[in-house]
Amino acid sequence: MVGLKEELLKSIWHAFTALDLDRSGKVLSHNLCTVLNVPHDPVALEEHFRDDDEGPVSNQGYMPYLNKFILEKVQGNFDKVEFNRMCWTLCAKKNLSKSPLLISDEDAFKVWVIFNFLSEDKYPLIIVPEEIEYLLKKLTEAMGAGWQQEQFDHYKIALNTSREGLSAWELIELVGSGQFSKGMDRQTVSMAINEVFNELILDVLKQGYMLKKGHKRKNWTERWFVLKPNIISYYVSEDLKDKKGDIILDGNCCVEALPDKDGKKCLFLIKCLDKSFEISASDKKKKQEWIQAIQTTVSLLRAGSPPPHKEARQKRKELRQKLLAEQEELERQMKELQTANENKQKELETVRKQLEAAAARAAEEEKKRLQTQVELQDRFSLELEREKMVRQKMEEQVAQKSSELEQYLQRVRELEEMYKQLQEALEDEKQARQDEETVRKLQARLLEEESAKRAELEKWHLQQQQTIQMTEAEKQELENQRLIKEQALQVAMQQLEQLELERKEALEQYEEVKKKLEMAANNTKSWKDKVAHHEGLIRLIEPGSKNPHLITNWGPAAFTEAELEQRQKSWKGKKTTSE
Repeated sequence: MVGLKEELLKSIWHAFTALDLDRSGKVLSHNLCTVLNVPHDPVALEEHFRDDDEGPVSNQGYMPYLNKFILEKVQGNFDKVEFNRMCWTLCAKKNLSKSPLLISDEDAFKVWVIFNFLSEDKYPLIIVPEEIEYLLKKLTEAMGAGWQQEQFDHYKIALNTSREGLSAWELIELVGSGQFSKGMDRQTVSMAINEVFNELILDVLKQGYMLKKGHKRKNWTERWFVLKPNIISYYVSEDLKDKKGDIILDGNCCVEALPDKDGKKCLFLIKCLDKSFEISASDKKKKQEWIQAIQTTVSLLRAGSPPPHKEARQKRKELRQKLLAEQEELERQMKELQTANENKQKELETVRKQLEAAAARAAEEEKKRLQTQVELQDRFSLELEREKMVRQKMEEQVAQKSSELEQYLQRVRELEEMYKQLQEALEDEKQARQDEETVRKLQARLLEEESAKRAELEKWHLQQQQTIQMTEAEKQELENQRLIKEQALQVAMQQLEQLELERKEALEQYEEVKKKLEMAANNTKSWKDKVAHHEGLIRLIEPGSKNPHLITNWGPAAFTEAELEQRQKSWKGKKTTSE
């Protein structure tokens, strides 16, 4: 009853929207009660349509009355065609297009009824492009023409860009325009509409002329048979005016082919519970079509399934609803994704700002690091300059010592001035001792400076280790700084190694100078011996004085204290004279 109520509401909706309900609602209600075979309730009708605020245009409205007093009382024992024709009469004049159509008013009425059958269950009523395609295909097939899919695709694209579907009057105008029935005459189009109307609205599964054998006189008479979901009716002719009988179908019925007999061909038998019917088709093809159609109808009755066209319509609706639900779910997911994307964009923007702040901090840290690095480089350069000056001084001192040694050797070679050379040799020896001490102090200072450098490098190394322990975000940058400092450390280490080598070289030179001094001392001693021997100064070894002995380069007791004082005065006088 729910499906029947929905079908009735669609037709009533057209009539309802076409009337001035303040005055014509009573007329519509009387007509509905008449065609639907529903008992009239004048009291409820007058009460509902009285002229006050509770009338049809009030909050109470017309639909509550329609559902309560009319539709709930419908039993199904009414003529659907007459019901639809009454609703059509009320709405067609106001809505039907005034432009000339290639179809008659009767055909337009049938298209309107088909529209109500195929339209969606929502108001205002429309027929979606999929159902338009289904209807046009059925009409084209009934006309025996070929379906133009490409033409309809273009029409569908143009339709989808402007609206969801067509109204009943737009569908009538589309069919009546001949856009999809070019080359067909009005009669062919009318027959196609009638055939589709019979199938979809009147549930006519098959119809045609066949011979039927009588039960009493056993004679064969031509009848017009009409197959519906649960009955086969047969008439005198196809105008359906003179009905001769019905064959009630149920799940217990069956149909079977019979061999030719009594001069009749293409025979088949319809068996029911109470009686059987012998039928003769015009040819074998018709016979097979009728047998197949009746078997299909009986199978549907056994399964309790609706007619094929209604089942197909329901499946198409379910498919559209499923696709719509999937589309809505997809739109919901897209909105969720969009929302998530917006949130992610906000998070990325926040992260970007944080990164910019971190970059600013890193730039500030980099600026400080560069400033520190420049200061360290300046200090390092200053230290290098100092080391260079120290090395130059050492070279000058070594050169001076070399010159002094050369002068000392020159004096030793002069045999004419033995004493003078000896005195100068002693002075040079004393100066060499002082130089030795100076070189030793210089070496000690170099060692101290090397230790200071090593301490400073260790301090840099510790700073580098502390820098390595900074945050992960600055790790890569600090790694680069560490590499630069390591390179600077390696350069400093190389410089220290170079200073170490120079120190070793200075030490070696010092050792060489020392050896030369020892050799000079030996030579001086040998020359002293020669001079003493030459001048008769060699004295026999005698017991020394009890006074404290003096120790010189020649050993203990080489000179007395008086001799040493006399010699010192002589050296000072010579030195003053030479200056």
